[in-house]
Amino acid sequence: MRILVIEDETRMLELLRKGLYEHDFAVMTAADGETGLEIATAHEFDAIVLDVGLPRMDGYGMMQALRARGRATPVLMLTARDKEDDIIRGLDLGARLQSITRRPRDKVDATIEVGEVVVDLHRHKVTRNLKSIDLTRLEFLLMASLVRRAGQCVPRQTLMDSVWGPDHAMGASTLDVLVNSLRAKFDAPYSKKLIGTVRGSGYIFHDDAAREGSVTQ
Repeated sequence: MRILVIEDETRMLELLRKGLYEHDFAVMTAADGETGLEIATAHEFDAIVLDVGLPRMDGYGMMQALRARGRATPVLMLTARDKEDDIIRGLDLGARLQSITRRPRDKVDATIEVGEVVVDLHRHKVTRNLKSIDLTRLEFLLMASLVRRAGQCVPRQTLMDSVWGPDHAMGASTLDVLVNSLRAKFDAPYSKKLIGTVRGSGYIFHDDAAREGSVTQ
């Protein structure tokens, strides 16, 4: 699972990061509320570990802003009591993260619809013109990242972080191979191509309102 940890105390942040890595979580970190909000908005996470007392924007304000942006990512709030060593050492924290990611979310947040395309984020299913498209796990993560930002150029690095996690060691060509694989399943059978390339920048999932001259198929 991908976890975002937002904590301003350096020692505490490192303890949380290390403990979660040891339990096979992929972790990104932030040290203040504003940075955490931007990361939480730009990337996909299974859960967020959020300290209440943060600089630049406290935990409650950050959570409110995150929900206002339409993100329903489960959030585990940390208070002073939560930071006791028995929590930090990982067993309880890991169990709590597993628990909150199993909570049901609103149906609106569970699916993304862009024209003829529907992406079910919970069941990892994609349909186009009501026809199901069988994707691998990596292809689905790539598709979800593109569709969430339909009509916008998604930078290559953002896509790679979304698919392989922030600490990946993948080369840029690996992303191109994955995009081509996705296109073969999702675009090739149709005359209207929805996954475009923005030269020198990244990729775009077209909606009907956004067709840029700098984009090639």
